[in-house]
Amino acid sequence: MQIPDKRSLTDWLPVSRDELDRRGWDEVDVIIVSGDAYVDHPSFGPAVIARLIEHKGFRVAILPQPNWRDDLRDFKKLGRPRLFFGVTAGNMDSMVNHYTANKRLRSDDAYTAGGKSGFRPDYATVVYSQILKKLYPDVPVILGGIEASMRRLTHYDYWSDSLKPDILTWSGADMLVFGMGEKAVIALLHRLAAGKAINTIRDVEQTAFRMPAGETLPELSGIRTLQLPSHAACLSDKKEFARHFRIFEEESNRWQGARLVEPNGDTLTVVNPPFPPMSQQEMDAAFDLPYTRHPHPRYLKRGTVPAFDMIRNSVNIHRGCFGGCAFCAISAHQGKFVVSRSEKSILNEVKQIASDPDFKGHITDLGGPSANMYLMQGRDISLCQKCRRPSCIFPTICRNLNTDHRPMTELYGKALNIKGIKRITIGSGIRYDMIIGRGDAEAKANGLDEYLEQVITRHVSGRLKVAPEHSSPHVLQIMRKPHYRTFVQFQQKFNEINRRHGLRQQLIPYFISSHPGSRPEDMAELACETMQQGFRLEQVQDFTPTPMTLATAIYYTGFDPYTLKAVFTAKTKEEKLNQQRFFFWYKPENRRWLTDTLKKSGRTDLLAKFNQRPQR
Repeated sequence: MQIPDKRSLTDWLPVSRDELDRRGWDEVDVIIVSGDAYVDHPSFGPAVIARLIEHKGFRVAILPQPNWRDDLRDFKKLGRPRLFFGVTAGNMDSMVNHYTANKRLRSDDAYTAGGKSGFRPDYATVVYSQILKKLYPDVPVILGGIEASMRRLTHYDYWSDSLKPDILTWSGADMLVFGMGEKAVIALLHRLAAGKAINTIRDVEQTAFRMPAGETLPELSGIRTLQLPSHAACLSDKKEFARHFRIFEEESNRWQGARLVEPNGDTLTVVNPPFPPMSQQEMDAAFDLPYTRHPHPRYLKRGTVPAFDMIRNSVNIHRGCFGGCAFCAISAHQGKFVVSRSEKSILNEVKQIASDPDFKGHITDLGGPSANMYLMQGRDISLCQKCRRPSCIFPTICRNLNTDHRPMTELYGKALNIKGIKRITIGSGIRYDMIIGRGDAEAKANGLDEYLEQVITRHVSGRLKVAPEHSSPHVLQIMRKPHYRTFVQFQQKFNEINRRHGLRQQLIPYFISSHPGSRPEDMAELACETMQQGFRLEQVQDFTPTPMTLATAIYYTGFDPYTLKAVFTAKTKEEKLNQQRFFFWYKPENRRWLTDTLKKSGRTDLLAKFNQRPQR
């Protein structure tokens, strides 16, 4: 077996009995079972948690993509962990990983060596947990990762078109850690190592557990407790599910949310509030662990892991997002409040990348959930601690929010000065609504023009991706996205900067079809609007309802949980496909359909505009 970078096999965490023997281990404290291939890199959650456990002095092994179809030997090969099994579906919800928005099975998997599909089951968290509880009924199973996090309460599952119970009830696991789980995992680790039984641990923040309905919950100092509508109530009444979601989202967006209790038959599912946002020092510590930054050598003959190839030369500079988009799960998973790494930690990672013998000089991203939220938080944190807005920038930018872009401009410049760095491009999406439409004094104070000029002239790889998502005001209102004129103004600024510097670069906008609120005529207007701007759209997607987002709650219930007003949503396969066809008005096979559709809907005004489309 050839090891990259002249490393030893023991530089990776063990994944086999042979690797345990090489270390002289007869047992481990924790086994992390993952639906992804093992990539020892800080962008892969299982590696972060495993390295953190190792850092705390415990023995940890990883069981990546075990075979669940045979005699289950994979689940037995590492033996019984002394403390617990940690189970995750991986970096994606397994159903999003497996299926398109039209529920067609995908033919590839970016988190598997060689990009091959079929190496994880549907609902991987549930399948792995049930196997482990059958094989090792007395060993605690603790869930984590995006699939478990966003299914921690009653949720709508698009792929089965049904309301599912919380994933603890469904899987039979003992406990769940939601969100970015470093602090909760370490707290549980120490409790279990001290001999505490898993079913007696009730007070660790950022965890969820089940208990008999008759038991008394322990007091949590300064923490409110809210009871949600029961699972049965949600099943019988969509308005009860809407109320359930609203409470969940409002508490998720608080600095200090309430403890949530959901009845389900004769048990209660209890979700403790999250930890307060991590400090910069804690954030740095998670990224500064001794990762090899490569996939495990076991995959050398199977091919590369596409997701790793995509991010291997990129650097994550912050977690969290205060955008609050209705279709996005980031704030409910990573948190609304942005936590940023120190400049020193980021630049050290850039130096690590530059020292790789295979590195060609191009850093493909310095970003995060959004490219331009680095070091941004409330000027007066005490105001943030009282706030429950889902977004700090919609419908308007909060006056307490620091939107200074100068630290990012300085960071890009310092990273470019590191030996071996020839180029840095920004691959994360830019929230242009924090840049466009600000007054001159505000723009100057926050370095907005300098930031945009530097990004467009030095950090765009020929194409800059942004996400207006739609053009209809009422759809954008539901999405919690800015008015379309903001995007038009950004396009004008982008073109003007390119002209001034003699550059020929493209703006690539992302759009969503079939989002709640989007009617056929809205899609026709979007197609017409983008056509007149000179776009032939490429980056488009059909809305996929994913667990525990506002847009998914609207999709399932048919109304807005905050107003209880009805909202139109395309649901049938034909409706969804037709909405997408509007994106491709320029294809010859769609012209007749477009003409007939617009005539039937009485929108001959749009038909006239399509017939006068600008020449390319």
